[in-house]
Amino acid sequence: MEGLAPPKPIPVKDRASFVRLGPGRIEAADGALVHVSELGEMPVPVGGITCILLEPGTVVTHAAVKLAAWTGTLLMWVGEGGVRLYSSGHPGGRSSARILHQASLVLDDKKRLDVVRRMYAIRFKEEPPERRSIDQLRGMEAVRVKRTYQVLAAQFGLKWAGRDYKPGGALKGDPANVCMSAGTACLYGLAEAAILAVGYSPAIGFLHVGKSRSFAFDIADIVKFETVVPAAFLVAAAGKGNLEGDTRRACRDLFKKTKLLDRLVDLTDQVLAFNGAPVEQPEAMPVAFEEVDVWS
Repeated sequence: MEGLAPPKPIPVKDRASFVRLGPGRIEAADGALVHVSELGEMPVPVGGITCILLEPGTVVTHAAVKLAAWTGTLLMWVGEGGVRLYSSGHPGGRSSARILHQASLVLDDKKRLDVVRRMYAIRFKEEPPERRSIDQLRGMEAVRVKRTYQVLAAQFGLKWAGRDYKPGGALKGDPANVCMSAGTACLYGLAEAAILAVGYSPAIGFLHVGKSRSFAFDIADIVKFETVVPAAFLVAAAGKGNLEGDTRRACRDLFKKTKLLDRLVDLTDQVLAFNGAPVEQPEAMPVAFEEVDVWS
């Protein structure tokens, strides 16, 4: 790659969303990525992809990681089917437009409330009442969520005494809660992957705050009751096998079938009303040192 002119990254909106790569070795060759497996060699159009999901069994060379960063393509190390996010490379390519937009919304009380109202409207398919604070909307949401759990549990013939999450170690609790904890963990990982892929921060939440994945919780909760809750309750109702593992596999298949990752990317932009990059402001002071690749 040395000696080549710096690339002009393809805008995220013009790229393919995601590519999943399974067991094999990912190498850089002649300015492109190649996935080498027992099936042969497959070229990967790195500059035209937003995010490459590396599933278990993948090996990535240093040159391949460098090329992905150079072209603004995010690498993510995930579980099978993307149900767990373990680590990620440099998020959002080379542009800070989305994260600056996100920060500007959360730091303005009125704009933050607008975002929370928008999430409420998308989730419940109706506008929230006027003149309600974020805390009031949070309380209204909690009441509706509690009722929705009860209705869905009854549909699947499950006893439901309420959400009872027990963190740490193996998942514990009644079968419905064990399955719910496994399913929501999968969904939160998928939401975090979508957020990172297009350049937002999972930590800058609007309804949830103070956690490293607050915004992932915000986005995931919008679709939770139409995705992982029914999947988890279906596994719990069967009442046999490995509840946690069966739930993860059910979520994996659901995510693939519904292309939920792509939907979460669009949903994130919709929630934050992102319509393009903001006007870039000049630096207050010029940079002291040019960026130099000292490892070449």
